[in-house]
Amino acid sequence: MITVLVADDHALIRSGLSGMLGAQQDIEVLGAVEDGRAAVRAARELRPEVVVMDIRMPRLNGIEATREIRRAPQGPRVLVLTTFDLDEYVYEALRAGAGGFLLKDAPPGQLAEAVRTVARGDALLAPAVTRRLIGRFLRVPPPGRVAEQVTASLTERETEVLRQVAAGRSNAEIAARMHIAEATVKTHVSRVLTKLGLRDRVQAVVFAYENGLVAPGDSSPRESAEQ
Repeated sequence: MITVLVADDHALIRSGLSGMLGAQQDIEVLGAVEDGRAAVRAARELRPEVVVMDIRMPRLNGIEATREIRRAPQGPRVLVLTTFDLDEYVYEALRAGAGGFLLKDAPPGQLAEAVRTVARGDALLAPAVTRRLIGRFLRVPPPGRVAEQVTASLTERETEVLRQVAAGRSNAEIAARMHIAEATVKTHVSRVLTKLGLRDRVQAVVFAYENGLVAPGDSSPRESAEQ
């Protein structure tokens, strides 16, 4: 079972989200709260796997609540759910540690699948959207000009896996492109996150762009020379 906490300041929406998610056989809703401060407290007390978080809430907005929740050791993953399809919100939510971003008018089935995706630790954001956000908000150095200390701890294969993750590819797609087993990709991703002190794939994507491993318009990182 995937345990979930819902945070939204509108009672009807809280009830609706809780009902939709609770109707899934593999999802259990532990609670629903009305503001960001209550979300931080409930996340600490109930220890859900995923928090479904509204952005505009009283006392503490969803972005700041996400930042506090993700700052805690072993903090739950956060799926930001909002009516506002604005780049600024998406970007700030990802920087705060959210694992995904979904609009409230998404179909019920899409919401449930989004919770499953975020619970697995995968990023819920299309590669094209990621590149647009990075290009707009980050000051990205030219590709190839990465400080030595940034990737010194990574092997050549791990660096290439990081590039592929930043391009928005799944483990299966990376495995096919690099001619390695999917389990090996998972191992490489785990090692990259550990070595670079990153929480998840979303942080890995931002890290790769910020450090020039990929460029905002580059959807096809070079193939690994190591076979």
